[in-house]
Amino acid sequence: MINDVLKDAEGRMKSAIAALEENLSGIRTGRASPALVEKIQVDYYGTPTPLYQMANISVPEALLIVIKPFDKSTIKDIEKAIRASELGLNPS
Repeated sequence: MINDVLKDAEGRMKSAIAALEENLSGIRTGRASPALVEKIQVDYYGTPTPLYQMANISVPEALLIVIKPFDKSTIKDIEKAIRASELGLNPS
């Protein structure tokens, strides 16, 4: 009985730590990070799709994130999703 409780508690703690690590990866630190935008949901042919599945995301400079979509026709949808994300980012 106690072993079951311990296993359950351990599993729940591990999932809580994983969730915390994921949330902390998106914190703005004054430096650009792909984690800031990779989970943005883009309306891709009527289906919400994470940005990282639609484009290459790179950080060539400290304050610049470059997003290169696999399908060039999705650029407007990606810009719209970034503006709607309320991250304060300005796609150009």
